[in-house]
Amino acid sequence: MLEFRILTFLTVCGTMNFTRAAEQLHITQPAVSQHIQALEETYGVKLFCYEGKRLRLTESGELLRQTAAAMHNDELLLRQRLRAGGSPELPLRFGVTMTVGEFLIAGPLSAYLRRHPGADVRMEMANTELLLAKMRRGELNFALVEGYFDRAEFDSAVFRTERFIAVCSAGHRFPAEPAELRDLLGERVLAREPGSGTRDILEKNLAAKNLSLRHFAGVVQIGGMQPILQMLERDAGISFLYEAVARERLRAGTLRELPLRDFQVKHDMALIWERGSVFSEAYQALCAQLMAEIDL
Repeated sequence: MLEFRILTFLTVCGTMNFTRAAEQLHITQPAVSQHIQALEETYGVKLFCYEGKRLRLTESGELLRQTAAAMHNDELLLRQRLRAGGSPELPLRFGVTMTVGEFLIAGPLSAYLRRHPGADVRMEMANTELLLAKMRRGELNFALVEGYFDRAEFDSAVFRTERFIAVCSAGHRFPAEPAELRDLLGERVLAREPGSGTRDILEKNLAAKNLSLRHFAGVVQIGGMQPILQMLERDAGISFLYEAVARERLRAGTLRELPLRDFQVKHDMALIWERGSVFSEAYQALCAQLMAEIDL
């Protein structure tokens, strides 16, 4: 069991506010401060500092957070396995991003459940930003994400590499057929919300061309891929998304890809977990099992 001061430290890391941490832990704010001070005396370093009125971790504090978070997640998973009678199967407490959840995970997870009929599985869907926050709080053992993450903080295994493409309605008409990204700037873009992996990938690849979403004629923010696909079919704009998301509609001919010569993007979807976890080999084996069942 982790030392109680470490749990206080992790709670402060999750809130970056001593008062809110005290409320979550049901202790007083002075007690939280005492726990942090005791840790700083034990390790001989400052764990937090203030920039103006904003609390932030020091480099030493970040190192302790990464190590303690991995230990905390491992302990929670160990407890789950012990309650299951020491079963060699990992209880699956994991998250997936919206694209993975809606378009990729059903086949692999169904195959896993057929092979492991007694498996204990709990899956939730959220955008990349929220899933990373939940992992840091120990609420998830691992996540399948399409967005960017800090490789110094999380270990990972590639779940799938997917093309990221521009698409529009099959019936959409352009003043001239687009050949490059800049040829689309007169169009309305249907985009996911900030914090989603799809939005993050799009923005980073646009930035590589010295562009951003504000350079397009219009941007409509949509909190889900299914509405975007339906709006694309109704010719409400163009979008940038994973080929897997639009595959059925591309094959059916209701949507078409825009083959831009300066936008040839592939991106890894990854299974990620806290760096340094003692269950790293188990996570890698699980990722290999899920990869083997992906429907192409």
